[in-house]
Amino acid sequence: MVDRRILKVLIVDGEPLAIERLQILCAKIEGVSLVGTAADGAAALRLIEALSPDVVLLDIQMPGIDGMAAARALAGRAAHPAVIFVTAFDQFAVAAFDVAATDYLMKPVAADRLEKALTRVRTDVAAPSGQKPAATTHWIRDFWVPNRGEIVRVAAGEIDFIAAERDYMRLHVGARSYLLHETIAELERRLDPEIFVRIHRSTIVRRGSIASFAHDGAGVWEAQLKTGPKLRVGRSYLANARAIAGKA
Repeated sequence: MVDRRILKVLIVDGEPLAIERLQILCAKIEGVSLVGTAADGAAALRLIEALSPDVVLLDIQMPGIDGMAAARALAGRAAHPAVIFVTAFDQFAVAAFDVAATDYLMKPVAADRLEKALTRVRTDVAAPSGQKPAATTHWIRDFWVPNRGEIVRVAAGEIDFIAAERDYMRLHVGARSYLLHETIAELERRLDPEIFVRIHRSTIVRRGSIASFAHDGAGVWEAQLKTGPKLRVGRSYLANARAIAGKA
């Protein structure tokens, strides 16, 4: 059944022209109702309390309480609208994990990307109570990463492995890969250990992507992934490999 519920949207941006552009885009999307606009985080929090929107299109760099601070304030509430960040900067994507944002759109926002993000919110809002997304945890469930001028969502469960490259981490998803500006130590702390395991000082692997382990007879072990790559297991992480293989 097609969901006919009207999605109530609040736009928050410090630039009047940016608000106007989002208003125009929202007006062209069926089933979307603009309930208000705000120019800073403090005004946004007041309007959210008064208007109870389903979703907030939220800029990050604004005077006073910025978008990220406003999102953190919302995340601490029992009930709050979905947050879609709309920004000209990609460096805040990692911080978006902490506030469980629904999406992260880059300015100038493409009409199809906005519609896709709002459709995802609509799906979550319309889901029966028993089918709603799991409660937010401190483990990362999704990544937003720069890719060809936009920020794309990569589900943690789709990642095969993650490899360190200087100050970046490369997320490998099948034949594709994405760079994320974060250290391996910080990333390991934020990944669910039931799903991911570190096998080398520069490599984290999704447990479900491992097909087998093998050694060369000289004490060097490798993890064979289902997608083809072979990854070396560091000596300091052999215990992790043995635990997965059931030889702990």
